[in-house]
Parts: sequence; structure tokens; C-alpha cells
Amino acid sequence: MNHSGGAATLPFFLLPWKKMNNGHKQRIAIDMDEVLADTLAQFLAAYNREFGENITKSDLAERKLAEIIPAERRERLRHYALTPGFFRDIPVMEGSRPVLAELRERYEVFIATAAMEFPSSFNEKYDWIKAHFPDFPNSHIVFCGDKCVIAADFLIDDSPRHFDRFAGQGFLYTAPHNRAESRYPRLNDWAEVRRQFL
Repeated sequence: MNHSGGAATLPFFLLPWKKMNNGHKQRIAIDMDEVLADTLAQFLAAYNREFGENITKSDLAERKLAEIIPAERRERLRHYALTPGFFRDIPVMEGSRPVLAELRERYEVFIATAAMEFPSSFNEKYDWIKAHFPDFPNSHIVFCGDKCVIAADFLIDDSPRHFDRFAGQGFLYTAPHNRAESRYPRLNDWAEVRRQFL
């Protein structure tokens, strides 16, 4: 930061953003898959178990899992997502629980998940949220397709496509598939979420 006589220059990821005029606390919408839930770890575990491999997140290097496996196996990824229990058993992202609790004290927080690709995931995603965030209000859980419908000041998501028509400020949560994306401020983990918003 610049500590000279002029105004301090904050790093891009710590810049303040204009508050949405909703008459209440500022609102943060948070994606579930790859932000709160380590969905990639669940896919990797299922794939490695079936094919006897040991692919890790570091092997992906700016690519999706479907891009590095043999073409004839790609349909298996969809099969995993349609398997009962897949979304219910996803591990929670490290550090997310305490930071989400702190955010709720200062902001109005929504969990917004794009569930339309796998409609059968609705119940399991709801059960997952209630298992890991049991006091999170039902009124603030949003199942949607295009997240432009969400009236929030901020959206934390791993998919930059959700920022295209979002009216607030998007923050990209780092995942292997989005490491080459440079259009949006980035949050690498939940410690950085805390530093940005608290």
C-alpha cells in the first residue's frame, strides 16, 4: 500500500465496491460447488476409485477433469453426478464454515447453486447444506440456472460465466479450471474471503 501523503492504493482484491441500494445489509451470494463444497475432490475420488488412477487437482493445470481423461470415460463423470448420494457426501471446503458464520454477522448471505444441469441433485444439495451449515435459513438458499437473477452486491463463484450478467461485483473463487481467468478479482481460499469482506 502507498503510505505517502496521497490516498492509499489498495490491492485490486481489497478494493471497496459500491453498495447495492437494497435498504439492508450488503448481500453476498456464495456458490456451493467448488466454493463451499469440494465437488472436484468428490469427482476425483470416484474416478480414481473406478479406474485405479491417482489424478490430483495439481494434475489438472487450468483444465477440467473431462479434458484430461480418455474421451470414452467422460460419460462416467455424468454418471457419478447422477448416482444417489454423490452430492450429499461431498467434503466441505476447508475453512468455509467459520468464515461463513462470520460473514452472516455482517452481511445478508445467500447460498446460490446452479442445480439445473442435474435436477436430481436438489434434495441432496439441500441435505448437504443442512448437514454442514445446519442453522442456515431456508429462505436464503437459492437453486437457479442463470445467477443474474440474484439481487446481491457480491457473488463468490468458481465459474466466471455467472458474472456476465450479474449486476453486482463478482469474485472468482480459485479452482484448477479457472486459473487462466484474469477478468475478475480472485479469492484463492477462505482465508482470503475473510480478508476481503471482514
